[in-house]
Amino acid sequence: MNTQTKVTRFVPAMATSEGAGVTVHRTIGTPSLRNYDPFMMLDQISSDNPDEYLAGFPSHPHRGFITFTYMIDGDMEHKDSMVNTGNLGPGGAQWMKAASGVIHSEMPKQENGLMRGFQLWINLPAANKMDAPEYQEYTSAAFSIIETADYKLKVVIGQFAEISSPIVDDITNVSFFDVQLNAGKSFGHTLPAENNSFMYIFEGNGQLNAKNVALNTLVVLGEKDDISDFVAGQQGARFLLISGKPINESIVQYGPFVMNSREEIEQAMSDFQSNNFVRDRAWVNRNKRA
Repeated sequence: MNTQTKVTRFVPAMATSEGAGVTVHRTIGTPSLRNYDPFMMLDQISSDNPDEYLAGFPSHPHRGFITFTYMIDGDMEHKDSMVNTGNLGPGGAQWMKAASGVIHSEMPKQENGLMRGFQLWINLPAANKMDAPEYQEYTSAAFSIIETADYKLKVVIGQFAEISSPIVDDITNVSFFDVQLNAGKSFGHTLPAENNSFMYIFEGNGQLNAKNVALNTLVVLGEKDDISDFVAGQQGARFLLISGKPINESIVQYGPFVMNSREEIEQAMSDFQSNNFVRDRAWVNRNKRA
């Protein structure tokens, strides 16, 4: 049981280099917020300078968790060592349960223009860390958008009102919404009290409980926070609203491996170095709509 008191925290994004030299802006996974159970990392790519994204993310391994990639603008191609391929265009998303092990690459399919999107790492319980890998990949058309006079909301993972995402995840039960809020308006939604929840502002700004929330800031929502207290600024605001139930297990992370013990990390490293890392072919569920 999670008995830790949850308090409001404001975590500004920190620029860092990943892959072959891609500039990303990170909030979860920094010295300010190492992890936020079950979330291990949140990176944002946002640049119209090809020098900041063209190098991409050449082949690299993952074990023990889920990577979730959500594109806002631009095109990214995914390939893995099991001959799976896919392309994420604007508004598309890929849920990849790396679990027992995947080696894949993520490379831009454009040489200019805006590249903007997110990658979220979601931890897996110990009982599922060595499951067979799975992919779920969908184009923008597969996701429902709810529109009111005050906001537009895209159900990326989970359920909002009676609308469900096409992504099915019976293990972590995470919710992930993309919310565009009009200037001066608030957004009402009740988040599960037992969950760890946060919002990330990536367009505009606003206020939460009369405190300013700047662009590219993650807000860890405390126990007494109500998301309906967030009010968009004069230019409106667009933010991710993400929530998940804590796993409450030990976490040992080394680079692209997230396990429960040092011994499991050493085994992952040994498997990778001896070419025994990929144990199972991933099952792929892909939506073909344009």
